[in-house]
Amino acid sequence: QVQLVESGGGLVQPGGSLRLSCTASVATFSNYRMTWYRQPPGKEREVVAGISSDGGSTNYRDSVRGRFTISRDNGQNTVYLQMNSLKPEDTAVYYCNARGIWSGYDYWGQGTQVTVDS
Repeated sequence: QVQLVESGGGLVQPGGSLRLSCTASVATFSNYRMTWYRQPPGKEREVVAGISSDGGSTNYRDSVRGRFTISRDNGQNTVYLQMNSLKPEDTAVYYCNARGIWSGYDYWGQGTQVTVDS
């Protein structure tokens, strides 16, 4: 069983920055691809950014590319999402997802609220 704990959300003004963290309680963090999702109010959950198990490959949804950066520290069992130039449309609950590269199993964090508002 993998437990994921997100932190770093909050209220920020447009143009501001936040860094989300997600720490996994797992023996071998490098066996998991990590993805950040978000669910805006009244909308479905969507992929924000993903990173391969070794950190060598990343992908982003178009609306955040160039503003958000996903990274991971396999020694600290943690994945990060650096969010810059935040916009009101980035307001959402952000979720961390871990997918086992061998099992294909998905694990989810509890979510952290990000609100971008002046």
